[in-house]
Amino acid sequence: MGTELKRKDRKNKARANNKVQRIKQLLQKPEIKNVDVEAIKASFAEKKAAA
Repeated sequence: MGTELKRKDRKNKARANNKVQRIKQLLQKPEIKNVDVEAIKASFAEKKAAA
């Protein structure tokens, strides 16, 4: 097995690992949820009235 093949093997493994890491990184990000601003404002108003 020549040097080129060892280097190619290392490169292929690194590529595969990078792909896996990239996918894991994308899965880590929290999903974006729709936020009802009016409901939040209403809840603040209720808390202020209760206090």
